[in-house]
Amino acid sequence: MIRVEIIRAWPRRHESRWIELPDGATVDQALAACGEEADAVAVFGERAAGERVLVDGDRVEILRPLIADPKDARRRRAARAP
Repeated sequence: MIRVEIIRAWPRRHESRWIELPDGATVDQALAACGEEADAVAVFGERAAGERVLVDGDRVEILRPLIADPKDARRRRAARAP
């Protein structure tokens, strides 16, 4: 058995919980075990595919979708600059 931490974060708050999984469990299996769905996840800050095999102590981070396209936001800031 392995223990992994599932993290979901929002501005100024977060949720964290530990779950136990069988050896060889994947990111997708971890999300299913805790009842979460996600379009994008990371393990210790690095993007991870659902097929990635987890090891004991991994931190699976559920990523929020972007609220703005970074390129468009930069263009708007540049257009406002003197």
